[in-house]
Amino acid sequence: MKYKETVKVLEDFAREVIKGARKNLKKKKASGKLQRSIKSNVKVNPKSFELDFEMEGYGQYQDAGVDGKKKKYGKRKSGLPTFSYKDKMPPPKKLDKWVVRKGLKGTRDAKGRFVGRKALTFIIAGSIFMKGLEPTYFFTNAFDAAYKKLPKEFIDKYELDIDNFLKFTTK
Repeated sequence: MKYKETVKVLEDFAREVIKGARKNLKKKKASGKLQRSIKSNVKVNPKSFELDFEMEGYGQYQDAGVDGKKKKYGKRKSGLPTFSYKDKMPPPKKLDKWVVRKGLKGTRDAKGRFVGRKALTFIIAGSIFMKGLEPTYFFTNAFDAAYKKLPKEFIDKYELDIDNFLKFTTK
C-alpha cells in the first residue's frame, strides 16, 4: 500500500468521524463551540503514520461522561476512561453562559422566593457534582461507525504494521 493511499484513507476516515461526531452533537442543541473545535491531523513518516483528533477539553467529558458523587454510570464502552467527581464540584461560573443560552432566567423556589441566575448556576453545579454527566458517546459512536467502514485491506495492513512495530521494539 502506498503512503499516498494510506493518507487518503486516513483523511477520509477522519472526515467521516468528524462529520458523525458533529451530527451527534447537533442533537444536543448546544452552542456549537465543541462541534466547531473537532479537527484531525494526519502525519506520515517513512516508517509510521499517525492520526490525531483534537477538540475542546470538555469534549472528552461529554463523550465518556462523568460519575457523580452519588450516581455512577458504570464501565464505559470502547475502553474510555472513567471520570468522576470526588471532592470538587464544577465551577458555577463556567455554567453562566450555558444558563443564559438555555434561557433559564431566575425562577422561584418552593417557598416562592426568587432565585437569581448566580444561585441557579450554583444549584446546577451542585446537581452535576452529585449526579455527574451521562456519557453521550458522540465521538466514540462516530469513530466506531467510521472504523467499521474502513477497507479490510487497510485494517489488515495496519495490523501488520503494528505487529512488525511491536516485534521491532521488543527486540
